[in-house]
Amino acid sequence: MNSSLSRNTPQKNLNSGCADLASMAERELSAFFRAVSELFGTEQAELSAEDWLDAFTATDSGPASTRELRRITATASTRLASRVNASSLLTESQSL
Repeated sequence: MNSSLSRNTPQKNLNSGCADLASMAERELSAFFRAVSELFGTEQAELSAEDWLDAFTATDSGPASTRELRRITATASTRLASRVNASSLLTESQSL
């Protein structure tokens, strides 16, 4: 191994990066939960949080950026939209 290369290469603090990512993920999920709760109620917010966590754990190596966290939120939002749309269609057909 080239010792001068390893000596001159800055070491990354992996724990710091992991903590930052965990903090970003927590803030993203929290903001998503609050928004869904405010717009659609706590039941939908809880279901959507499960969707978000499912999408988060489905990533191969875990999200590495804010962009990937937003993609997870978009995926959970799509599931929410499908659920809410199906629910409203069911409500409409029952009122006919």
